[in-house]
Amino acid sequence: MRTTTLVSLVLSLALFIPTAAQALEQRNDVSYLRGPYNGGFFHNENEAFRVSAAIHFAHGIQHDYLQLEPLSQHEATDARADASYLSMMERPPRTEPEMETYGPYTARTMWQLYRAIDWTHMHHEQTYDIMADPDIPWDKKKQWTDRAVRYYLDKLDIPRSPAPLDVTMRRAAVMMKPYTTLFRNHYPKSNNFFYAAHWWHPVVYEAQMLGGNGEPQRQMVREIDRVMFSEVLKERPLRMLLSREVMPRYSRMSPESANIFDNLHMLHGIAYDILSYERWSVEQKRDELYRVIRAMSYQPGDEKLARKFQTPHPDLDPRVYAPWMKGVPGDMNRIMMEMMEEMMPHMMPQPPDPQMKAMMMEQFIKKLTPGMQEGEQTGSIMDAMKALMPQMKMSPESMEPGKTPQMMVDAMLKGWQEKYGSLPDVTPISMEREPQTPPQGR
Repeated sequence: MRTTTLVSLVLSLALFIPTAAQALEQRNDVSYLRGPYNGGFFHNENEAFRVSAAIHFAHGIQHDYLQLEPLSQHEATDARADASYLSMMERPPRTEPEMETYGPYTARTMWQLYRAIDWTHMHHEQTYDIMADPDIPWDKKKQWTDRAVRYYLDKLDIPRSPAPLDVTMRRAAVMMKPYTTLFRNHYPKSNNFFYAAHWWHPVVYEAQMLGGNGEPQRQMVREIDRVMFSEVLKERPLRMLLSREVMPRYSRMSPESANIFDNLHMLHGIAYDILSYERWSVEQKRDELYRVIRAMSYQPGDEKLARKFQTPHPDLDPRVYAPWMKGVPGDMNRIMMEMMEEMMPHMMPQPPDPQMKAMMMEQFIKKLTPGMQEGEQTGSIMDAMKALMPQMKMSPESMEPGKTPQMMVDAMLKGWQEKYGSLPDVTPISMEREPQTPPQGR
């Protein structure tokens, strides 16, 4: 009898193991790139290094807040999360955390998301290190940065794309998915904390670009930290600022890195939207997240598009938190508006009703604004559009997790090509001479 029981147990395990294995994800990892600059940011600009670590703590734990706490309690969750982020900023970690450290539940179910994020945070460290290392001559900074970019793109299967967000967002086609804008509308404090963080990350690069090597750079970066705490966290941006807007010089030096960081920052927001959506199972959320991760990953030919953007504020002083940085209008929401305009002919009955289109665009702008505005429809962008126009034509893939609405992708990419395909590449910046720190406010 004991033999029979043992045989039955072995057979049961044999039947179970393949099913369990299918749910597991291989956790191979890739180490950071070695170079003489390793640790340069940590050793030379440690206060800023720790601010970055605190921001990444917030990114990690936000996943689990959204996955484990019900949307019905969003106000309490939002307040608790924001308080924890501000507390961590005041007493920041001394080491850089991986996403799994503070978001362990999501790590068990959506590991590829964390691989994509942690790998790009590694690129953040590499590129900060290169700029912060005074022993790397100024005219060699780009050479070392290009080496780091190549390593980043080649050594992992899902790096963020070096193509501008204008292209990758159209490839991802999340606009009319049932989750888009849920996070910014229901968790505005947390959302705007990350908008502040995505001001801080790029302006640190710009401070490094203006400060040159050594103590002037360290002083510039310390001033960025001061502005972050005294101004930005108290009056947070209402949109995601793009690299081209707030680090124009660095974007011209390394457009690939600039776009990689924009694509990461947008992935954060999309992931939080998906995790906020309660009508899909964990597995369905994972399918959709992995679809988005692949769509916004590096694809052959993306390097040719890296310089297809303009710098609207080429002489920006990163030490100044300017009024134009604080509001809803800006490059990110311009991209979103363009995408909506490109999709509308495929969604609205023909010929389109101008009054209905105007109402839909008004509602669309409300959805792009963090929090809930007066007269705003509840739910996602898709929910708001459907409430206004129930007969709106929807791509069947839009409601399916992990499915790409290819017709919409094609329409949007065609729209981008018509608008920007012939846009001249943004001009490189000379790195021959080390800069002299300009007077503040210039």
